[in-house]
Order: sequence, then structure tokens, then C-alpha cells
Amino acid sequence: MRKISLILIAFLLLCGLSTASEKKKLPDYALIFGTVFDAQQHPVPGVKIKIRRADQKKAKWELISDRRGEFAQRLPAGTADYVIRPELKDKQAAEKAEVKVHIEKDERQDIAVHLIEQEHTKK
Repeated sequence: MRKISLILIAFLLLCGLSTASEKKKLPDYALIFGTVFDAQQHPVPGVKIKIRRADQKKAKWELISDRRGEFAQRLPAGTADYVIRPELKDKQAAEKAEVKVHIEKDERQDIAVHLIEQEHTKK
């Protein structure tokens, strides 16, 4: 009886391992990781960030910088250019703070978004 129990346990373990290896692989992705800074180089939390492909006019992703001024967005893997822009009341200031990023395949790009003194009013 003990032998049958051991064989049954071994069989169930093998079935579980083969099922785990057959699971679908998650799709590859690229990552943009950024930090928003004020004029004194302090991180700025609560800034709305919009990300769009450079060949499109409308933002596809919207984020808000966390308490450390950081944000991160997964993007489809592949070659593409992106525009990262803070949403500010002053449109010209937002344009000056805009960052362009080129992504190749599934890489990670770390960026900094620099605001001038009067621009970091939270929305």
C-alpha cells in the first residue's frame, strides 16, 4: 500500500511539473521608468504624466508620479519613439519639459523630467 501511495505521489508531481512548463510565456515588453524633478532637483510627487507614440497626437498612457516622483510604464516590445510630457497648466512649460525616448526591442529606458520653479503645480 505504501509503494502505491509513493508511486501515486510521484505521478502527481510529474503531472504538475509538465503542466507548469506548458504555461504560456508572457509577452515581452519595454519599460520607461522616470522621475519628475523640480528646479532644485527634488523629486515631485503627484504630477500627471502622459505618454504617446511620437507618430501619434493623442496620449495612450496616463500616469501620476508617486511619492518619490517616480513613474513606470510598460510598452509593447519593438522599435518605437515615445514622447513623455507632464500635464501642466502652462502649455509652453509642459512642452519644454517634454522628453523623447527611443525604444529598441524589450529594453528599459530611465529618464528624468525636469520642471522649472513655477511649473510643478499639481493637478
